[in-house]
Amino acid sequence: MRLDDKIALIVGAGQAPGASEAIGNGRATALVFAREGAKICCVDRYLEAAQETADMIEKEGGDAFAVAADVTDEDAVNAAVAACTDRWDRVDILHNNVGVSVEGGDAALADISREAFDRIMDVNLLGTMLTCKHVLPIMRDQGGGAIVNISSASSYWTGHPTVLYPASKMAMISFTRQIAIQNADRGVRANVILPGLMDTPMAVDRRVEALGRTRDDIAAERDSRVPLLNKMGTGWDVAHAALFLASDEARFVTGIEMPVDGGSIARVG
Repeated sequence: MRLDDKIALIVGAGQAPGASEAIGNGRATALVFAREGAKICCVDRYLEAAQETADMIEKEGGDAFAVAADVTDEDAVNAAVAACTDRWDRVDILHNNVGVSVEGGDAALADISREAFDRIMDVNLLGTMLTCKHVLPIMRDQGGGAIVNISSASSYWTGHPTVLYPASKMAMISFTRQIAIQNADRGVRANVILPGLMDTPMAVDRRVEALGRTRDDIAAERDSRVPLLNKMGTGWDVAHAALFLASDEARFVTGIEMPVDGGSIARVG
């Protein structure tokens, strides 16, 4: 198996609530990693959501446990990392999959509050900085590891007049490059995935709540903007990209940004 006996700490391993059966990027990644032999520490702001993912993994014969942590709280992040190392004594893979957009107050520039700015930057960027801060010393001491961060294709292209989510996710790309270069001498790789228009609870169901439109209406509008077959991707597409970057198949790959976007960035040029 591609991740046999690897220890993976997946931040955002729960599932945003939604009426659909769509699977989120974090839960899909946890399941795919476990199916490839990894042991999973499922971290989420909501313990119940993380536990649901851990239960799904164990039902399939995998090894997982759940931890609750707000990624904007450094003490909580440190405790989550400690829970992982207390159980398995190492962290081979760190996967950061947390973010907020319109539900966090993103909007056109004239309509953005200072509170929304702080909230979105804290969740989307500070949270990843904190997890990397507490996991990197472990990876450096053990002689290697793989970090896979989730940015967004909206860093380059978006069809909406929002500014904070794209800005925070562009910053994620630069952040990932920096930690890749600064830790390469200790065998730690860091790469970033840029999902495009995805059919996930976070991307679609939350917009139903925030915008007051039907799910079918939002999904159809998003599908129409995807160059590849006019169809959104799914959490499984992101999960399989993350699997490659986390695996030894990507042993010579670090500091890259990988679009998983059906051609959206290529269309922008």
